[in-house]
Amino acid sequence: MLDHDPFTFRVIDLKQYVYCPRIFYYQTVLPEVRPLTYKMEEGTIAHQKAEGNEKRRSLRTYGLEQGERLFNLSLYAPQWRLSGQIDLLIETADELIPVDYKASKKESPHHRLQLMAYARLLEAAWPGAAAKKIERGFLYLIPTRTAIPIPFTPALRRQLNQALEKMYQIAYNQHHPDPTPVRGRCVDCEFRRFCNDVD
Repeated sequence: MLDHDPFTFRVIDLKQYVYCPRIFYYQTVLPEVRPLTYKMEEGTIAHQKAEGNEKRRSLRTYGLEQGERLFNLSLYAPQWRLSGQIDLLIETADELIPVDYKASKKESPHHRLQLMAYARLLEAAWPGAAAKKIERGFLYLIPTRTAIPIPFTPALRRQLNQALEKMYQIAYNQHHPDPTPVRGRCVDCEFRRFCNDVD
């Protein structure tokens, strides 16, 4: 959460909400209690290595011949109560293409929604965005060095709208949501000690 606006969310908050609404709740209501985990540290290191490799890599990885690369682009869209930092933006003559690095061997639905959120930020806050297409992005899976194209479909856009609205309601009402139905995610969760109703 941004300190100056308790109801502005980061894209990473959206990812955590989709993964488990309670993680989002604890981070929002109890922001001082989250520990830095080994996985977080490893993810940061992996992202830094991926950026270094990206600067030496051809854009053919993304099916492109030409384009300008911008790294770690921070954007804020108050009308969507959303902020975030895009790992990589590829700007071509007629297109803006966000790329999100993932320290994962496979994509997940919450990864796609997070990428859609970066597209929303570009649409709302990037100068000249109205003159360019923002119709797709890429998830770059660091362990497999694979770029997966993600189209920004109407269905994905609706999912983002619904998730942001539910997040706002949780934060505004301080509503304690149900845990994820995928209980295997609870095993190594750093917030498990706050949940009294998961096995």
